[in-house]
Amino acid sequence: MNATLGGGPDAAALTRIAEALERISPTPVPEPDFCAADAFIWHVAPDRLEPVAQVARVALDLLQGIDRARDILLANTVQFARGHGANNALLWGARGMGKSSLVKAVHAAVRAQGLSCTLIEIQREDLPSVGRLLAHLRHAPDRRFVLFCDDLSFSHDDQHYKSLKAVLDGGIEGRPENVILYATSNRRHLMPRDMIENERSTAISPSEAVEEKVSLSDRFGLWLGFHPCTQDEYLAMIEGYCMAWGVAVDPAQLRAEAIEWQATRGARSGRVAWQFFCDLAGRMGRAI
Repeated sequence: MNATLGGGPDAAALTRIAEALERISPTPVPEPDFCAADAFIWHVAPDRLEPVAQVARVALDLLQGIDRARDILLANTVQFARGHGANNALLWGARGMGKSSLVKAVHAAVRAQGLSCTLIEIQREDLPSVGRLLAHLRHAPDRRFVLFCDDLSFSHDDQHYKSLKAVLDGGIEGRPENVILYATSNRRHLMPRDMIENERSTAISPSEAVEEKVSLSDRFGLWLGFHPCTQDEYLAMIEGYCMAWGVAVDPAQLRAEAIEWQATRGARSGRVAWQFFCDLAGRMGRAI
């Protein structure tokens, strides 16, 4: 280069190039302020933890028909918040039976006990970025974090499950001791059963064809199953909502309308119970 950086056309060109690179390069990600909220959502492009001012959840005592899962997950979360041994948890099973609601309700119950526990939601599509998220959380050893991935499942050509192992196993560096993962799924093995059978039937080594993906669920220390509720449990859910919001209805009328509602939906679950109650409260002019 004939000209020096001190002047001449080459110096001006280099200055423009440097300025252009600064414009297109991403700005450094600021360190998150974990005092801003007790729950966050992880976003990428750019990486950031967005505080959630108010988490959409119901009280723990309003979740009916899942007593065993409730008690186990609550005890596990309390142990974790106190710095004791705890397991990653996979909540799997029937749709609308309160899997994600339980995670959020347990988080609130633990916080109500005065324990440090921050909930961070991460989308399945953002799992490849989980290593960068863990780096942020590792630098806050005085806090405890529950990563929450809702509706987790994988298809046959989906490679996101490999990123999930960074949370479950941690690789050489290990998962930060102040981080735990709770995931919900309609599938116990996180992949469709017909896919499992298809890969087993067409593979040269059937036992190895799906072992890597199926074994992913084995890395969760807790498996909490959720099953369709009975009619009595369904009605108890609705009665609990009516008591909590002060909605007074004749018991016989409530029962008849609730049964008719679930019959028209062709399903009976906690979600259907809540939808019926929202309709009931609206007809009675009550805000919820």
